[in-house]
Amino acid sequence: MSLTLLQLFSQMANWFMFFCFNRTFSNCLETVLTLVGLYYWPCMRVSSSKVSLGSRKWGLAVAALACAIRPTSAITWVYVGLLELLVTRDRLRFILLEAAPIGVLVLGLACLLDRLMYGSWILVPLNFLKFNFLSTGGDYYGTHKWHWYFTQGFTVMVFTFLPFTIAGIIKSKRWKLSGLIAWVLGLYSVLGHKEFRFVLPVLPIALMFSGYSLAVMEIADYLDVQKKGSSNILVKWPSKTQLSIFFLLATNIPMAFYMSLVHQRGTVDVMNYLSREALNNKVKSILFLMPCHATPYYSTLHRNLPMRFLDCSPRVEKEILAESDRFMMDPVGFTSEIAKNGPLPSHIVIFESEERPLKNLLISYSFREKRRFFHAHFKVDRDLQASVVVYALADE
Repeated sequence: MSLTLLQLFSQMANWFMFFCFNRTFSNCLETVLTLVGLYYWPCMRVSSSKVSLGSRKWGLAVAALACAIRPTSAITWVYVGLLELLVTRDRLRFILLEAAPIGVLVLGLACLLDRLMYGSWILVPLNFLKFNFLSTGGDYYGTHKWHWYFTQGFTVMVFTFLPFTIAGIIKSKRWKLSGLIAWVLGLYSVLGHKEFRFVLPVLPIALMFSGYSLAVMEIADYLDVQKKGSSNILVKWPSKTQLSIFFLLATNIPMAFYMSLVHQRGTVDVMNYLSREALNNKVKSILFLMPCHATPYYSTLHRNLPMRFLDCSPRVEKEILAESDRFMMDPVGFTSEIAKNGPLPSHIVIFESEERPLKNLLISYSFREKRRFFHAHFKVDRDLQASVVVYALADE
């Protein structure tokens, strides 16, 4: 197979690309824009002399758009921009006649759009910077050790492609691209709040190196056969490349299907169930006693019914706890307060781990278990949430 096909294979066979790239995350769009933008930047090419004069402008435009969608994309483009400054001969033209006008234009259009949607002038990238970098607001949603991306996060994303990626980096000697991966992982490691999807834009680059190492391996297999003067070896025994491809498929395909179809599926199954029940007028209102945003919402229910999930908005005053924190600290007390201060919902959705302390209380308010859905075999960032349970009022 050609280098291009092997690099495409690496993208298509990777479990995390299968798991994440079909989702409506802004990170997925950011990743696409990152790859498109890198193609146009002269400094990222092997030979910048063959790049047209307008190519860099296109690269700047795509980079600006990526930053408008996700301001943290600037981490990538600062690296590329500094690299361009080092290699280009027309630095003033690059800064004053290309980067500045394009950046101002895209920022202005983004501000106009925000003005239209919010009803007032607001600079979203500045607020994003204040919340995530200057005030560490993102830490509210959980933190990891500084080395998490290197020892767990990104290595899990690359998975069994990791040794091939490392080999490809060494053999290709494309230090600009490998440096970009290290730069992005390093800067994101400074932030306390870490997620897999944050470093998604550099995953395809790592997988490109994996494809390169497979191509080098295939050439070595061919030369080895030529040296021995026999093509029958390929018939009797699989080549190293074929064994490697089989190994990658055998490890990534099960992982992709398990993570996509089995792991943490309960929160989707429960919403599909409630949607069917609502269609038959068996659901009047729903209360989700679980960490906020744990389930889909109206996008799956498709019914105009009262629903409530626990608020987890970050607080300026650290001593004031959000509803989700109060519930996790005292499930019985928090639920009792809800039951006393308002009408009871017809259905309550809860994780099994929180069901145990609440079961007697729910029964005392005439709630009965209606359905139970499998959710996960192992815990991720909280106690094991093995199943999702639906409770309904006895007369429902």
